[in-house]
Amino acid sequence: MITKIIQEFKLKSFKKKSGKLIPIEFEKNFRMRAKRIFYIYGNKNKRRGDHAHKKCSQIFIPILGKIELKIKSLTMSKKIILNHKKSTAVLIPPKYWCGLNFLNNNTIVMVICDYNYDFNDYIEKFSEYKKYMKRNK
Repeated sequence: MITKIIQEFKLKSFKKKSGKLIPIEFEKNFRMRAKRIFYIYGNKNKRRGDHAHKKCSQIFIPILGKIELKIKSLTMSKKIILNHKKSTAVLIPPKYWCGLNFLNNNTIVMVICDYNYDFNDYIEKFSEYKKYMKRNK
């Protein structure tokens, strides 16, 4: 059973003639401790991800372009579109299967994690994910 839920967040943005500022405050926006940040670069119709994490939560924030997150569990399936123009982020807790599809060329997505990289945290085959979830209800 998954106890944590997927959350979408509208990030505050401050516009001036000189540009736009979007602050990320973890105590206010996301109740997690950031341990790792990475960027994913991609082109239209290319996919990344397609795996689940046992312990790691991830926040997806589009920096440039548009992406589609495809999120699944044993009982649900959901698609979320993120666009850098909308200043929206998505928090995906552990134990959700997630794939990322780039909808534009030259797209950049920032991912913030609450867990350091650990190869053993990844579940890379959906058949293994189903077995893991049934064992860890």
